[in-house]
Amino acid sequence: MSRPPFVDAHVHFHDLEHPRLRYEWLEPGGPPDPVLGDDRPLRSQRYWADDFLAETRFQRVAKAVHVQAAIGSEDPVEETRWLQAFADRLGVPQGIVSYADLADPGVGGVLERHAEFPNLRGIRDLRYDDYLTNPAWRRGYTQLEEHGLVCCDDPDVAQMPAALDLARRFPGITFCVDHCGFPKGRDPEYFARWRAAIGRLAAAENVVVKISGLGQADHRWTVASIRPWVLACIEAFGVERSFFASNWPVDRLYSSYGDVLEAYDTITAGFSSAEREALFATNAERVFQLGSDSSPGSGATASALSV
Repeated sequence: MSRPPFVDAHVHFHDLEHPRLRYEWLEPGGPPDPVLGDDRPLRSQRYWADDFLAETRFQRVAKAVHVQAAIGSEDPVEETRWLQAFADRLGVPQGIVSYADLADPGVGGVLERHAEFPNLRGIRDLRYDDYLTNPAWRRGYTQLEEHGLVCCDDPDVAQMPAALDLARRFPGITFCVDHCGFPKGRDPEYFARWRAAIGRLAAAENVVVKISGLGQADHRWTVASIRPWVLACIEAFGVERSFFASNWPVDRLYSSYGDVLEAYDTITAGFSSAEREALFATNAERVFQLGSDSSPGSGATASALSV
């Protein structure tokens, strides 16, 4: 069974020479990330859409969603502007998940400025405090529904109950769990706690799971080592609310792009053709509104496939 075309729901581009964008996590000479390990290969001057298309051109990548990479920029809308220019020139990314500080009382104006760019699809407010229960943050979160935006987030095991409460309180907003919740442990006890927590989180029908980034805490991963995590997500959320992504180029630290797709392909070899198409492409298209009936990005697929 041939692998379906891939809609990559989680990629990152960066340019350390950009005059208005900052990438605090990639600044040259900075300490290595405690989870990612030796991330010096990521600290090159750039990874543009051009580079992504060149690297993945034999992998049947149909579309891609860029998730916020710039951290520390004075104006978060500058990253959206920069990414939209790639989309206009190359046809990718077809979807953009931008940054906004949802706890900021003025976040509404930021969201409106982001929304001026047609490929905007969501917001990620990457933080590690009590944001999910913070009333100010929740007020900002409610404004995502006004713009039809997805919230991308990676709550860890301890935060998943708060994420469930958030999703249930605001059923009109799609809450996308990035990187399977970014599980950082790999021992059986951690897996059991994670599996139970993500199973409870899946009870909210407006929560979806992005299966990606599993190499970040499993640097020597194999198909066998990631299989339980992949299948547990699909079991919890069903084929209808699960989809694959690469987390590229971060997960390039641990494998090639083709390795990741081959692993997903192998793990789902027993699934039906329709189920595999949903996991590899159509669910991400639906969640991030990338289909042919959505004008932003709809004409870009051919460009991405032909490069």
